[in-house]
Amino acid sequence: MRLMISEVLQKVSNAKTKAEKIALLQQHTTDALLSILIINYDDSVVSLLPEGRPPYKENDAPKGTEHTVLEKEARLLFNFFKGGNPSLSQTRREMIFIQMLEGLHADEAEVVVLAKDKKLTDKYKRITFKVIQEAFPDVKWGGRS
Repeated sequence: MRLMISEVLQKVSNAKTKAEKIALLQQHTTDALLSILIINYDDSVVSLLPEGRPPYKENDAPKGTEHTVLEKEARLLFNFFKGGNPSLSQTRREMIFIQMLEGLHADEAEVVVLAKDKKLTDKYKRITFKVIQEAFPDVKWGGRS
């Protein structure tokens, strides 16, 4: 069974060395993980959602039951950022975001909210941009060096 994105980020944050962090990121690379990291670390990705935690009801189902996973819901992320889906009204965009968050496990919903606001390092303090750059050298990080 695949780890949830929140579990991968916690493992990386807990790793002792930069080499371990890079290895863990590369070992657990998925499109969803890369999307979250790009949303958080790429300054050219601009959120169309209000900053902060939206009013949603946390999904309190245990891991592996009664919720979807970010791995599957990542396909919706483009809707919430500049250039992604300009035809969506702001009300519809926010409603889709809240529905997605309510379907995710609470830990993964928190990851999405933190990434949207570029604050993943508030929770995962030991995952630096330098580590991300080294783990994914082929990614072009807009607005950062």
